[in-house]
Amino acid sequence: MRTVIVLMSLLMLLTGCGGDGQGNEVEFKVPVSVREVGTGTVEDRIVATGTLRAERIVSLRSESAGILQIASGAGGRRLAEGDRVAAGQAIAEITGEDVRLAARTDSNRSRYQVALRDHESKKLLFEEGLISDTELQSAESALADARLELDRSLFTESRSKLLTPIGGVLLQLARDESGQPLADGQLVAAGQTLAQVANTATLIADINLVGPDAARVIPGQEVRLRHHAWEDHSFAGKVIRLAPSVDSTTRTLRVEVELDNREGRLKPGMFIEATVVAERRLEAVVVPRAAVTERAGRKVLFVLKGQKVELREVGLGLGDDDVVEVRGGIASGERVVIKGLETLTDGARVRVSGS
Repeated sequence: MRTVIVLMSLLMLLTGCGGDGQGNEVEFKVPVSVREVGTGTVEDRIVATGTLRAERIVSLRSESAGILQIASGAGGRRLAEGDRVAAGQAIAEITGEDVRLAARTDSNRSRYQVALRDHESKKLLFEEGLISDTELQSAESALADARLELDRSLFTESRSKLLTPIGGVLLQLARDESGQPLADGQLVAAGQTLAQVANTATLIADINLVGPDAARVIPGQEVRLRHHAWEDHSFAGKVIRLAPSVDSTTRTLRVEVELDNREGRLKPGMFIEATVVAERRLEAVVVPRAAVTERAGRKVLFVLKGQKVELREVGLGLGDDDVVEVRGGIASGERVVIKGLETLTDGARVRVSGS
């Protein structure tokens, strides 16, 4: 009996709504989220990868075979890779019989002293009229030759000391062909590379561009560089040079980016990510990238107007994954739909559910 009463009550509720026997229509509103249109800075960015290298590297080689002696640095400690050195500082010295024979300094100094005394003697004799002008000129010529040979010897002797012409960091010091370190007192060959010094205060990033990106880069453009060791920090650089030709193997264009490394955090050989700012616009009207959709092949926005939305076709400019510049069709301060726009049509009624 109770079941019958319940069913009759439900029937009365379903049929008794409205005096004319027709139910009220329920209006459906699409739930959406909106965001206010604003202004900001937008960029056209080109992302590439590359490798860091020193701006300048100097290789120091032994002029002759001999015994290796590494110079001392600050505090009398033997120089080591990674040490900073100043321009003109001695890095190593090559000693031994081969060096002495190559220089022949002692014998050439003796020859010079003999020639000097002979010239002085001939000069006195000439002044007294005891010898001819020809004999004096011969003595002067012999003195000049002796002086030249002595200078050559002194120069050769000085070359036994390896002096760096630039200040910087010792990238490599006293290693053999297999990369093993050499100890003081070891024999080195003539022409052997004993040290490499690099100026790392300024580094160059060589990045490679392909396709249309190569045409969008010019010297002077700003570049932001990142390395995974400092994920939350970017290093500022600028494009200084483009290669005159494309690599025949990779079909890429090499671009050189200069960056200040006086803090010394970056090292030559590091693999980096570079973002070239090809173009930048300030105070541009921007909307979230999620607000842009397509209708009939056109880029459109849905602008909130009271409880409805208005479809507007827009032109897009610069942007990234988050925001995009809008050129016409929208003004700063208006609100656009960013969520729930999949089924929207022009004039559709909406319910704003969140921002």
